[in-house]
Amino acid sequence: MVGPQADALDPGAAFRAPADEHRRSVMTELAADHSDNERGCNSFDLPISKQTQAHHFRVLREAGLMDETDYGNRRGIRLRRADIEKRFPGPLALLEAP
Repeated sequence: MVGPQADALDPGAAFRAPADEHRRSVMTELAADHSDNERGCNSFDLPISKQTQAHHFRVLREAGLMDETDYGNRRGIRLRRADIEKRFPGPLALLEAP
């Protein structure tokens, strides 16, 4: 499941998505890992239900901030770092700042 192409990323959606504290937490963890390895959705320590987690991951995917791969019994996510930096240079560095 892939979000919009890099040149079609909507600034409003891209900046609204991490406004939620849980989505921002996911984005912060992904931005801090410069290897950009795929992570499982359950690898994030979010104090919310699986259904709510799925909602937050969908919002991030639809905003074009991450890709999500469905493996049947699990999902993997990956930050779209290159696409984000191409379209909106700088915001990922803000997430990494202390």
